[in-house]
Amino acid sequence: MRHSRSPRRPVAALAAALMVTAAVTSGCGSEEPDRTRKTEARPSGRSSAASAAASRAPAPSGSTSAGQSLPDALTRQQPRWSPCPAPNAAQGTDTGSPAPLPGGDRWECAKLKVPLDYSEPGGRTLGIEMIRAAERPGGGKRIGSLVFNFGGPGGSGVAALPAFADEYETLRGRYDLVSFDPRGVGRSEGVRCLSDKRLDAYFAADWTPDTSAEERSLFARQESFAEGCEKRAGDLLPHLTTENTARDMDLMRQVLGDRKLHYFGISYGTELGGVYAHLYPEKVGRAVFDAVVDPASNPAQGSLGQAGGFQKALDNYLDRCTSGEEECPVGDDPAEGRERITELLADLDAEPMPTDSGRKLTESLAEGGIAQALYSEETWDLLTQGLEEAVADSNGSTLLLLADALNGRNQDGTYSTLQSSLTAISCADNEQRYGTGAIKNRLPDFAETSPVFGPMSAWGLASCHDWPVHGRWRTPPVSAAGSDPILLVGTTGDPATPYGGTRAMQRELGDGVGVEVTYRGEGHGAYDSRNSCVRKAVDGYLLRGRVPRNGTDCS
Repeated sequence: MRHSRSPRRPVAALAAALMVTAAVTSGCGSEEPDRTRKTEARPSGRSSAASAAASRAPAPSGSTSAGQSLPDALTRQQPRWSPCPAPNAAQGTDTGSPAPLPGGDRWECAKLKVPLDYSEPGGRTLGIEMIRAAERPGGGKRIGSLVFNFGGPGGSGVAALPAFADEYETLRGRYDLVSFDPRGVGRSEGVRCLSDKRLDAYFAADWTPDTSAEERSLFARQESFAEGCEKRAGDLLPHLTTENTARDMDLMRQVLGDRKLHYFGISYGTELGGVYAHLYPEKVGRAVFDAVVDPASNPAQGSLGQAGGFQKALDNYLDRCTSGEEECPVGDDPAEGRERITELLADLDAEPMPTDSGRKLTESLAEGGIAQALYSEETWDLLTQGLEEAVADSNGSTLLLLADALNGRNQDGTYSTLQSSLTAISCADNEQRYGTGAIKNRLPDFAETSPVFGPMSAWGLASCHDWPVHGRWRTPPVSAAGSDPILLVGTTGDPATPYGGTRAMQRELGDGVGVEVTYRGEGHGAYDSRNSCVRKAVDGYLLRGRVPRNGTDCS
């Protein structure tokens, strides 16, 4: 139903899951009023970073947004690092226990105490789960900690960092590599809105209504989802904002002993990094934003752009599929491929397809599975396999596996908090709420932008319907005058965070802050493509402080 900047999933984990079974917008929002439970309203956001900067000065380091100092019990806490346990169901179990680092070093985990409510810093606290790989000896003078956020919102950094560790081993020569489960995610008070059984039904449901009755059913599902979230995590929901997570990161910076925050944000992590830079511009150290979110887009604009991004990625996949030596399962040219996939989804809307697991592949699950495979060129072969099974054998097993990865379903049938946390954070952030009329007015634009992904992306705007708290902003404030340079790495074929977001982030950060690097390739995120030009630009800045030329172009 939504592909909200979903955190990437290691190809190895997908392949392993496939072997076992065979033997990834978001969006809340509206200009149309929507019924919302009456609660104390969150302060409204601003329509641009510039106006936000004019009305809200950044909070001083070690202070809350109200200017209150954090107590010494928080700022002087000493994390108790110990060997990490295996990821639990809330974090996602398919990556398995963290493998030892090169040289035999072990991953370490610890809890960071943060205020639930930064306007009451002496009140209730939350435990934020952290993970680190200590600096590797012999790499040069230590710089500090490099903090990662891999996206979502809703992705577990504690599960993700070990899964991608090989990609960042060079950086461990001068940094401790650190990540965390943000508030409301995984082991950090992860939000669970429905039981696993009800989530199975929720994700399999019809998210492209064709009748008034189906439209009412869609909004009733969202009401039940919101009710479940309020029942299970109601006291947390008002505090699960990106701004509060940015404040958590600044407290983390202090506790880790760094004068500035050195940061690597991917996908939604770029939005989080931008908000941090807005709140604490003088505390930004060496920072990289990869797969950059457009901070000037509202949820409807962002979902429309994302639908176009996935359609472009699908078209690029079909170009390769139909021009290869092997027969493409959906036709001989890209146009035929698009038509066959659209027909497949329509057929599944009428009659779901059996799978080896006994579960059914529905239209929504198939669309999600296709989208998941488009996050990386490395999973395009899995997409070909899934389409071939579905078209030739009427078997939806591989597409269902891919859909489960997108939805955070573990192999044992449990769910991580990924999608529940995604909704909770997005709805705490975004003030817009979209009702039936607002969505239907946009449907033609969505369908024209993407025949495959457009309709479901449009109806995904109902995600915050009947949410029990009000959102914080219309668009995230990211203006960061006075910040050190921030590298902005955009990929021209990125499906989830289309390339235009890179230039938009540069504009919104303000003059002289963002340094643009373009990767002309496919996939969600450029650094992990192993492109030597991208690696040289990013490593040169993080390890040696060399700022690349603005506009660096990597093919």
